[in-house]
Amino acid sequence: MVFSLFSKKNRIINLVINDHSIRFLELKQEDPPTPQRWLERFLPPGIIRDGKIVDIDSLSSILEECIDEWKIKRRSIRFIVPDPLVIIRKVTIPADVQEDEIKGYLYLELGSSIHLPFEEPVFDYYSLPDNDKTRDLLLFAAPEQNVMEYVNLLSKLKMNPVSADISPLSLYRLYHKVDRAGGDEVLFTVQFDLTSVNLCIFDETIPLVMRHFGLPFDINQWEITRNSLGLMVGKYTGEPEELVLQFEDIFKEINKLMDFYRYSNNTEKPDITKFLLNGDHPLLMAIYDEMKERYEIPVDLLTIDKEAKSKHPSIPTNLLLPLGLALKEVQ
Repeated sequence: MVFSLFSKKNRIINLVINDHSIRFLELKQEDPPTPQRWLERFLPPGIIRDGKIVDIDSLSSILEECIDEWKIKRRSIRFIVPDPLVIIRKVTIPADVQEDEIKGYLYLELGSSIHLPFEEPVFDYYSLPDNDKTRDLLLFAAPEQNVMEYVNLLSKLKMNPVSADISPLSLYRLYHKVDRAGGDEVLFTVQFDLTSVNLCIFDETIPLVMRHFGLPFDINQWEITRNSLGLMVGKYTGEPEELVLQFEDIFKEINKLMDFYRYSNNTEKPDITKFLLNGDHPLLMAIYDEMKERYEIPVDLLTIDKEAKSKHPSIPTNLLLPLGLALKEVQ
């Protein structure tokens, strides 16, 4: 999926910005997926909140430092639209709307028969199998104002934004590329990050539903350092019970979304067949172990170590999202 704001360019840098970090990755080769170089920078709380830029001056200064340090000025950029901004919604349109008329039809119906929680969205769609009377689409939308804040800021800093994606599709692209996907699969992806969790259910290759949840984050209860690879390492110094309560809330949301999927789809659809876990949370392995204990459904931790050749370094899990983004539209 591409939000239709951009033209295509070559030599593309892949950028992921969320509430707590900026990550950059440059692809060396597509098969096997191998990064040429990567770096990241921790973002202090309050600069971005729920995907929206709150302190644009501070973000601009930090991004400018990163661009100079990483030597990526004037490069073309793909970026992830922050998860809290994105909505995936199934919509139904008349079957006689022609393919080249769909986008115009959606523009006309937004705000009238198609309601979103924001005005002036930037959007894309995916056509689902239709019948004779109606046609179903998956609508991917985000508030244009917030997306354009990122685009304009990057452009102001001498970067060239050319493409945007959403995190579940980027992760699924990598998952499929390394031959982990199975036939007739209903995949439940869990992106568990330091300050948020994003849940998405795929029916084969189609992301049917997505939910995003923020996690309470107190910087005073974390020690953030860098490891030998220059990547962030977080150590929790607060009361363990607080994290347990956070995780319990997320497991409840996972259960709710599983129930929603079961009851909103017809009985011929299979149930969830696999969890796919990824993210940058420092306790990701503990979360993985807990999910394996709680659920009878298999839990797959997204890695590409088995596919990577021994001469290539292991790729940290917090870089798999920009790596999946890098596989988008590879020429």
